[in-house]
Amino acid sequence: MELDDLDWKILALLQEDGRMTFTELAKRVSLSAPATTERVRRLEAAGVITGYSATVDPQRVGLPIESIVRVRVRSLDTPRFRTNVLVLPQILGADHVTGDDCWLLRVVCRSMVELEQLVEEAQRYGDTTTSLVFSSHVRNRPVDISIFVGIVSR
Repeated sequence: MELDDLDWKILALLQEDGRMTFTELAKRVSLSAPATTERVRRLEAAGVITGYSATVDPQRVGLPIESIVRVRVRSLDTPRFRTNVLVLPQILGADHVTGDDCWLLRVVCRSMVELEQLVEEAQRYGDTTTSLVFSSHVRNRPVDISIFVGIVSR
């Protein structure tokens, strides 16, 4: 899908505030509300906008232990790993990557015991390395429209 400057501006604004009304969005991009609504619907239909969500702080809801678990899954165990480990509710993110470790899991847990149990489950399918997260300095960063040539700045 070819995106124009108005599409990029809409994307930037919705990344800043996904709850912005179509009326407010239309004002900010200097279009009518119906025209803005149509553009957003087109971006959704094309799969450019994949959803809207609230960001929850895991610590504030009782999940103080955060870690990155790297897993080197044996190739024959990959289907079972996907079926039995990736579905665990403690896993907030799972990236299949190149390199020695083939999976990077972002995990949150209520306790070290719970983390230990999760790691033991993952170890059924390969070797693991677990790193505790002290702090996160970049998380859920929106796509920056300024990296695209010819895009009108915000």
